[in-house]
Amino acid sequence: MFTGIIQAVGEIKQIRPIQGHSDNGLSLEISAGEMDLSDVMAGDSIAVSGVCLTVTTLTGNLFTVDVSQETLSCTQGLDQVGMHVNLEKAMRLSDRLGGHLVSGHVDATGTVVKFEPIGESFVLIIQAPESILRYLTHKGSITVNGVSLTVNKIEGNEFSVNLIPHTLAVTTLQELAPGMRVNLETDMLARYVARLLTI
Repeated sequence: MFTGIIQAVGEIKQIRPIQGHSDNGLSLEISAGEMDLSDVMAGDSIAVSGVCLTVTTLTGNLFTVDVSQETLSCTQGLDQVGMHVNLEKAMRLSDRLGGHLVSGHVDATGTVVKFEPIGESFVLIIQAPESILRYLTHKGSITVNGVSLTVNKIEGNEFSVNLIPHTLAVTTLQELAPGMRVNLETDMLARYVARLLTI
């Protein structure tokens, strides 16, 4: 489990096919940036741009994770060397829940429609697929590339969030531009409620 509060921005340094064939997925070597890896071991979970992945090896400030072809097919941003990624270690039960409960299981990808300044903040408008619209609500939670955000408005198949300067400074969201795809995870409580209503 995660909170959507990003601990560092890392960078994908190297990509290799698993067992020599990309059909098996990809092994990513990631620089952890300013994130402390001293308490991380092989087998631990780290969210990489909102995707929960398992650490396979650790060397200094670098760690590797394997990404299945299934995960690659329903996410974005995990298949390019040089890509900056948001990083968050799995939470402890004693940690503060600064964002919201995040599983690291991406529901869908959305497309950035608008990203522009409004006063001291920025407004980000994202077009979401029909499949997740029922889980979005005004002032509800949404995770965008691993970042916990609050939905401010929903119009049709688009929703908007406001980004304060601090969030932009410590995440990869400052690199967004119209047309770019982003990983989306809806509030798990909304998903459970929706499921209960259909039983």
